[in-house]
Amino acid sequence: MKKQHIKSIFRKNAGQKHTTFLWLSAVLFLLISSCRQNNDYEIEMAGPLALTASKSEIVLTQKQAANEAVNFTWTSGSNQGTSSSISYILQVDQKGSNFAKALTFDMGKAVYAKSLTVAELNNDLLNYWKVSPNTATQLEARIVATIHSDPETQDISPVFSFSATAYQPVSTTLYILGDASPNGWDADKAIALTPKESDPTVFVYQGSLEAGTLKFITTKGQFLPSYNKGADNSHIVYRNSDSQPDDKFSITEPAVYKVTVSLLDLTVSIVKVDLPPYSTIYMVGSASPNGWDIANATPLVQDADNPYIFTYSGVMQAGEFKFPVNRNTDWGQDMYMKADDTHIYLHKGGASDDNKWTIAKKGYYAITLDLLNNTITIDRLKLYLVGSATPIGWSIDKAIEMTEDATDGCIFTYTGPMVAGEFKFPVNRNTDWGQDMYMRVDDTHMYRHKGGASDDNKWNITADGNYVITANVEKLTISFVKQ
Repeated sequence: MKKQHIKSIFRKNAGQKHTTFLWLSAVLFLLISSCRQNNDYEIEMAGPLALTASKSEIVLTQKQAANEAVNFTWTSGSNQGTSSSISYILQVDQKGSNFAKALTFDMGKAVYAKSLTVAELNNDLLNYWKVSPNTATQLEARIVATIHSDPETQDISPVFSFSATAYQPVSTTLYILGDASPNGWDADKAIALTPKESDPTVFVYQGSLEAGTLKFITTKGQFLPSYNKGADNSHIVYRNSDSQPDDKFSITEPAVYKVTVSLLDLTVSIVKVDLPPYSTIYMVGSASPNGWDIANATPLVQDADNPYIFTYSGVMQAGEFKFPVNRNTDWGQDMYMKADDTHIYLHKGGASDDNKWTIAKKGYYAITLDLLNNTITIDRLKLYLVGSATPIGWSIDKAIEMTEDATDGCIFTYTGPMVAGEFKFPVNRNTDWGQDMYMRVDDTHMYRHKGGASDDNKWNITADGNYVITANVEKLTISFVKQ
């Protein structure tokens, strides 16, 4: 009887659980259905379709090209009791055109806003509607809603009216021209100024100028249009006809100058600076990391304290290399080339000389250019072993020089005794301990520690014996095998 009683209770509880489960399922279904019905109800009962915008009078300026010019927003409108979805199209056109030549933006479903940047709207005004810059243009916008019922129906919002004033964009390129510039009056070889990343309407040239005159052209090979000297030495004026004055800027002292031109403000600054003629130097060639792909030439690092010093540290292949001053693919730029193993000279773009350095063996190299003294140093990495696990302990002035592989100068090996303790790999025997070192990531990987940094991650040997330790500074791998 006792067993039957327990069994009957179990069946009763199971029945209660089943009933509870069915009840919860029904409640959940009703909640979901209610939510769906409420959403449909909201769309069905929503107010009329309406469009508005963040501004009704828009004056566009190129300095704010990347900023938002206008943001359109609209209501959902109603599906007219059909429980159908709604999709939206934004139309914008000149006032009075009845949207016959409207710009259309297919916004899809459940999207209720669309913004245009200053550059986008300006481009539409000038190139789509062909309006004149600096003149207010009257525009209209509306939303066309498609209700996806059977059959489909449409609803159109009232028109939103606004005005927009376009600007005439300034040139995206600028070149320096004149007998004061390195390439003289040859417009085909005019030197490009570099647009600023923060404001592409401002252009900068840093380099040598001779005694003479100069002006600026917008298109290589064409003398017009140009920007000439304006009312004074701080201003430029736009010139697009030979009949207009052709005043030029004068340079009286040969030196390195920084030239800054703002095409929007029509200003110019020409300042003599104690700087090298170039602020960027690149490396290209079969020995360099990116080969002869000058568009992806490897940049050198300019020293923060001495701007005349440029360095590269990394893997080099057996082959040739030289140093262009930019990544122009026409190969017509200035380059630093080989005078001898320790000196450089400035090759002029377009000249026939082509003197390169040669790397005889793959390895990890440190290359330093000094543009003030026209010198170059090329050093291949050596690797050393130091630590309590090594035969010389922590005497870094006696650190063990590892053996470089016969063909791959990125691979170094030590074979010999080790004891229980720690070790790491300095790149020289300097006793100030401020040098770069290769340190532990894990038992098979390493990283290059920068001299002076606080990290100090070492490997551990747990058992005395003879070991073969191999480090690869290109792949940043290590292996140590007890013999």
